[in-house]
Amino acid sequence: MTTAPVVLPQGDPCGPDTSSFARLSGRIQSGIPLAPLTTFRVGGKAEWYCEPHNNLELQQCLAWARAEGIPVTLLGAGSNLLISDAGLPGLVIHTRRLRGMQLLEGGRIWAAAGEPLVNLARAAAKRGWSGLEWAIGIPGTLGGAVVMNAGAHGRAMSDVLVEVQILDEEQEPCRLEPADLQFGYRRSRLQDSPWTVTGATLQLLPGRDPAQVQRQTQRHLNQRLSSQPYHLPSCGSVFRNPETHPAGWLIEQVGLKGYRIGGAQISERHANFILNCGQASANDIYRLICLAQEKVYQRWSIFLEPEVRILGSFDDPLIS
Repeated sequence: MTTAPVVLPQGDPCGPDTSSFARLSGRIQSGIPLAPLTTFRVGGKAEWYCEPHNNLELQQCLAWARAEGIPVTLLGAGSNLLISDAGLPGLVIHTRRLRGMQLLEGGRIWAAAGEPLVNLARAAAKRGWSGLEWAIGIPGTLGGAVVMNAGAHGRAMSDVLVEVQILDEEQEPCRLEPADLQFGYRRSRLQDSPWTVTGATLQLLPGRDPAQVQRQTQRHLNQRLSSQPYHLPSCGSVFRNPETHPAGWLIEQVGLKGYRIGGAQISERHANFILNCGQASANDIYRLICLAQEKVYQRWSIFLEPEVRILGSFDDPLIS
């Protein structure tokens, strides 16, 4: 693993030129393990890795990757993510240093892409602003929540979003409205675009009793903790819920609740969770995902679509 800034001469055939990044505080490194940066605690190394501290550095990193013709993967809280044991090619950009929030007038909150969603939920509740109580137990960042249209308790990001700031395919800053993003259940146009979310503005309902909003926020958190397994590493919900039945119920009905492959197990508490019980590999988890898909499809002809983003190379294809 390269821990010092990578400085290669121009035209070096052994790798991309990073010498122009010597002035950046978020230095480009190679061979960084990604498992500690994900909630599953599995996955290989990043070929190249950086942690930009501001949008200018982010733009420079994106421009460098584009000039070198290598793919880019954005990494936030590392939840809702399964990275293969082989790691990821190209440049992994971790957004955890791109943080900050501003409480604006009229119940509006602006936050940077790397700000944890739980921080926004707590700040809003403390102010007596209603609308983010549901977000308290979601272990992700604002940027990831916008891209995935994260939600819980019948609410979602699309209910409170008023504007998204992005870098477009030319790394130019732009502003988008919800109507531009084609939101659906755990979906948005951002998932299939070359755009990079840098921040967002949310509209909440001000003027509520702070104690009441905080109590409702805590109730949502308690409900989540009591019904879902948080004692072992996981990614949260593995599959999107079909319209017919919840994914966890379908998996339980085919007898897979508690089923284990290697160090990975389908949770006995909630079958739409896969747990790393210790020393699990990404492939162990992936095989459980494939097995759940296969068994549910064989019994009901229902396709379980992964909610978790699966990145990198795996041996067997998922049902699609």
